[in-house]
Amino acid sequence: MRARPARPAREAPRRIGWCGSRGLKPTLGVAVTVVGLTAAACVAAPPADRSEPARRVVSLSPAFTELLFAIGAGDRVVGRTAWCDTPPDALAVPSVGDGLNPNVEAVVARAPDLVVLYASGPNVAAVERLAALGVPARTLPMDRLDDVPAAARILGRATATWPRADSLATAFELALDSARAALHAGPAPRVVLLAWNEPPIVIGGGSFQTELVTLAGAVNVFGDLAQPSAQVTIEAIAARDPDLIVLLDADGIPAWVERPEWRAVRAVRERRFLPVRGAAFARPTLRALEAVRALQAALGGAVP
Repeated sequence: MRARPARPAREAPRRIGWCGSRGLKPTLGVAVTVVGLTAAACVAAPPADRSEPARRVVSLSPAFTELLFAIGAGDRVVGRTAWCDTPPDALAVPSVGDGLNPNVEAVVARAPDLVVLYASGPNVAAVERLAALGVPARTLPMDRLDDVPAAARILGRATATWPRADSLATAFELALDSARAALHAGPAPRVVLLAWNEPPIVIGGGSFQTELVTLAGAVNVFGDLAQPSAQVTIEAIAARDPDLIVLLDADGIPAWVERPEWRAVRAVRERRFLPVRGAAFARPTLRALEAVRALQAALGGAVP
């Protein structure tokens, strides 16, 4: 299975950090869990709106890159990560490498007046270095569906694309509220969201992917875990006895399911798998409800 594990960081605080030559210093008191490890996140209080809109933005998250293009600020994006593949126009933007613990020299070479990073422990050092070099950097949480409209509005203010950003954010919030209101109690298929197989990494309740599954009418058997993702054992998966294994970022049924140790899981023995892939499943975006509808259709035929 070739899926990339979801970033296993606990949902970041709602305070959005702005770290730059004239900004506040990072506050390093908030712990972020990364598959059993802890690190600190930059969570300084937000400043007043910029006097001048950002003209050259480096986006160090696929979710932020997609949002920037959606709100009409795609022409401001001058740097992206190697994982930023949506929309197709984003591929024309020079890549600066990875988005976690990024190459600061490559970022600075793009001469940005704003760098946007995912709020996580591995990015703290990059934020501090950018601040020392006089490059404004903003960290945003992007773990839950409610983070999407919040980020859209923040980026809209930063790039002077507020009207479109606010319109898209409001439409998303209304659609999300409607989807939540449509949920009904009753029997629901129990699934495990498997992001990696060796060691097994599952999606927990802190991830938007659990929200997608819930809105699609299913139950994540590891939804009681607070973190977005966690390393577990095959025995733990077998004990929770899911009806279906959702294989994230998978094109088909991987060869590892034939290993003897996985036979302990009933869903494996009964060949109950649902491979899913695509940006809407891999990151929180304005297209999240498209993923919900796709999951609803797939779950209807995958669970007896």
